[in-house]
Amino acid sequence: MRGNICVIASRLVGVSAEACGSSSTLTRCRAVTSTRYPNPAIGMEGQKRPYSQEFLRKSYIDHKALWERKKLPENVDSKNVFVSNELDLRTVDVYGFDYDYTLANYEASVEHLIYQLGRDNLVNKYKYPEEIKEFSYDPKFAVRGLHYDIEQGLLMKLDQFQQIQMSSIYRGLTPLSQAEVAETYGSRALPLSYVEGHLRGKQTMAHLADLFSLPEMCLLSQVTQYFMDHKLPYHSVSLFNDVKESIGSIHPEMHRIVAADIGNFLKKEPNLEIFFRRLKEHGKEVFIITNSPFHFVNVGMNFLLGPDWRDYFDVVVAGAKKPAFFVDRMRPFRELDTSPQGVQSWGPVECLEKGKIYLEGNLSELQRLKGWRGERVLYFGDHPYSDLADVTLNHCWRTGAIIWELEHETECLNSEEFKKTIGWLQMLQGLIESSQDYEDPASREVVREWETERDQLRQRTKELFNYHFGSVFRTHDNPTYFSRRLFRFADIYTCRLTNLNHYSINHTFYPRRGVLPHEYKSLFV
Repeated sequence: MRGNICVIASRLVGVSAEACGSSSTLTRCRAVTSTRYPNPAIGMEGQKRPYSQEFLRKSYIDHKALWERKKLPENVDSKNVFVSNELDLRTVDVYGFDYDYTLANYEASVEHLIYQLGRDNLVNKYKYPEEIKEFSYDPKFAVRGLHYDIEQGLLMKLDQFQQIQMSSIYRGLTPLSQAEVAETYGSRALPLSYVEGHLRGKQTMAHLADLFSLPEMCLLSQVTQYFMDHKLPYHSVSLFNDVKESIGSIHPEMHRIVAADIGNFLKKEPNLEIFFRRLKEHGKEVFIITNSPFHFVNVGMNFLLGPDWRDYFDVVVAGAKKPAFFVDRMRPFRELDTSPQGVQSWGPVECLEKGKIYLEGNLSELQRLKGWRGERVLYFGDHPYSDLADVTLNHCWRTGAIIWELEHETECLNSEEFKKTIGWLQMLQGLIESSQDYEDPASREVVREWETERDQLRQRTKELFNYHFGSVFRTHDNPTYFSRRLFRFADIYTCRLTNLNHYSINHTFYPRRGVLPHEYKSLFV
């Protein structure tokens, strides 16, 4: 071994192999052979080290010992407001809100109700097999932000590069293998034109980005599995459309049931009144724009803020039909008579008055009548697309997202098991990265063992969030498709609106300085 080292090193440092045999020169030679140098055989900057399998295994043990000594990170406070883009509240004069899952946070019983009504509708109206009525909702099956390939009948999780997260793609309730994914798509990366075909007039995939879509995903997957198990022929496009229409058509019945027993379906938020009182005390204008019908919103707001809830709002718009509200200028406002008859006006609305209720309308008319434009408006919603995309991209409003899943996500992040697993996973991946260019069979065997362990750790961290699909916000190393859109369209996000009570009305939210790939691995903090 010593002779081989001398021969290699002599070519690099300009000494003879015999001279390299001296102890002082040998030390120099060993140092040189531990540096990087061009390797024509692999056409890249390779590594040539006299290290053995034994050395790599010792390196693994040393890194494991270092990891075990490291202090675990502090917990993430779920009540924090998280920042994508700097936001100075001193510049905000107008606050706007969606209703469902923004002002109103529903109990899990609402998801069960939507599922049951949609399931029964599928059997009664579309004549699906009666056995389907025996299905029950599984709230632990899916997460928000998944994609459904309508033509292939596959439910999957994509990252920000439209890459499929392996082990998170299902036909029915059955996961696909890597070989099946390769056979279907050719690779795990999907073209943007395929993922976002709906923007080009051909919808091939559906992005299930709102919380009401969770029952839809569950029902769709269960019915698919039923057909597969019973070897019944079905068309994935027809099945998707039937389930979507079955769920979509039950909203009037769902609204009626929820409104009749609001305390069983809506979570009481004790600090919500404090939040709105503070806005009004500081002279802020406040509005609500929701797709829900007014009678449904009225019951919920009475429950949350009391019978005088409209005193907090300068403009109330129901039945807005977002996202069309933000882009369609041919939809005028109509005033609603709040008497039991609920008559809509047919004449033009010349001004938007406090205390009155308006239907439909459009954003351009709202801005013309109220003068609410640009960065002085901060609008909150739960859906990155239908609530936030248009107002931030086309009208420069500031935006906030209410993401209820953050409570569960931070609970998982704060668990000791996750902290230890993700810490060792990152250190192990660093070992793999620094050792991957060794070409000798013994070293490759060790690296393959590490890669197997890494894959097992990735799977474990995924399952801590959701067994089937993992975190709403991450695949393994990358943000999800959903979270990338969230960060683009929302300046701030938090799990509940009242978390803003912990900050001054003049607070400035600063984003964390992220490390770019070409910058220092860690900043001077």
